[in-house]
Amino acid sequence: MPQVMEFKLPDLGEGLTEAEIVRWLVAVGDVVAIDQPVVEVETAKAMVEVPCPYGGVVTARFGEEGQELPVGAPLITVAVGAQSVPEAAEAPAAEAEGAAAAPRPLIGYGSDHSRPARRRRVRPVTAAVSAPVAPAAAAPAPVAAPAPAPVPVAVPAGPVPVISPLVRKLARDNGVDLRALHGSGPEGLILRADVEAALAALQAPEAAPAVPAAPAVAVQGERIPLKGLRGAVAEKLSRSRREIPDATCWVDADATELMAARAAMNAVGGPKISVLALLARICTAALARYPELNSTVDLAAKEIVRLPSVHLGFAAQTERGLVVPVVRDAQGMNPESLSAEFARLTELARSGKLAPSDLTGGTFTLNNYGVFGVDGSTPIVNHPEAAMLGVGRIIDKPWVHEGQLAVRKVVQLSLTFDHRVCDGGTAGGFLRYVADCVESPAVLLRTL
Repeated sequence: MPQVMEFKLPDLGEGLTEAEIVRWLVAVGDVVAIDQPVVEVETAKAMVEVPCPYGGVVTARFGEEGQELPVGAPLITVAVGAQSVPEAAEAPAAEAEGAAAAPRPLIGYGSDHSRPARRRRVRPVTAAVSAPVAPAAAAPAPVAAPAPAPVPVAVPAGPVPVISPLVRKLARDNGVDLRALHGSGPEGLILRADVEAALAALQAPEAAPAVPAAPAVAVQGERIPLKGLRGAVAEKLSRSRREIPDATCWVDADATELMAARAAMNAVGGPKISVLALLARICTAALARYPELNSTVDLAAKEIVRLPSVHLGFAAQTERGLVVPVVRDAQGMNPESLSAEFARLTELARSGKLAPSDLTGGTFTLNNYGVFGVDGSTPIVNHPEAAMLGVGRIIDKPWVHEGQLAVRKVVQLSLTFDHRVCDGGTAGGFLRYVADCVESPAVLLRTL
């Protein structure tokens, strides 16, 4: 007798609480193997294929593509032990017994992007098996709603334009009939703000006519939900501004010798060395001299934590937005290995295949905004790190060199740092050392 096992959206790590369904890799009635990816989701950090720990026949899917689910919400149900033609009559009983079975451990998320999703269709009895547990696959035919009860005890059977389970719970707990609301989201989607407005209208005194007039003065224009990667970036930058008393110092540097050294390295053959890799190697040498900037602040313990390893983040612009992949243990890498790692992570970022572990755990960030054709910036510290080095474009400028005016390749370097972890003298010393290495790469030979 098959058991119907419910697979819930797992915790994808690093404090992620929700994910958006991008693409289903299986359909109701498909036969899946253990650890086969069943859905592709987008978290605030990356695209992830989620493998299922059960093997059997898919009896239901929960959620549509584009829907956002919280961690712990049901994803699919699988009839474990079902044959190619399972008996529909046994599914309800098996579902009751499924809670006692322990799931297999899951394979690491986002680590394997080469496996194609296998799909095999079970033909005659799919509808019978999935009928008791497949609300997401039901046809969108409207069902007449009864008179609204004071406190609904279940989600109405008909289609209600609500995606978030949290919105449904808020309405259910407060006796709000979702069918009576007109959503302010895309295509009439009911948002949390709509339910809260309905609650406020119920609780407001009758003599307050200004409440219904509020929507008339709302700003008109395209509304883009602040969620996913954009929402995560907004929250992280806002938190950085709230918590970190940052300061910025900058300096112009003559990068002529650095560019000449790079050209000489690439002339001897082998993998090409990028400018970013040379700057990264300079940063790791500078952090060894000024470890205060490779630290974080533990507010709960009221302590500054100096970190033993340099996990170097670098800003990368993708179609999804700005991401910061992390190079682990960069202090032990040379320019050649740094170039290779930058290239690997950049390719994963552009294809949307970075795992959450590739985007977390950084201790210092290098931001090369010069690729956008700008000279300078005042970067926002990547919370909870303590500093970020910004690098502008390298361009020809008049420069006094050996007492003579000459055209040299000049770059502006800017350091934004957390003033809690160090004073301006430390930050200035770090930036000056970086500039000295840019102007005279031979300075690095003392520490290589």
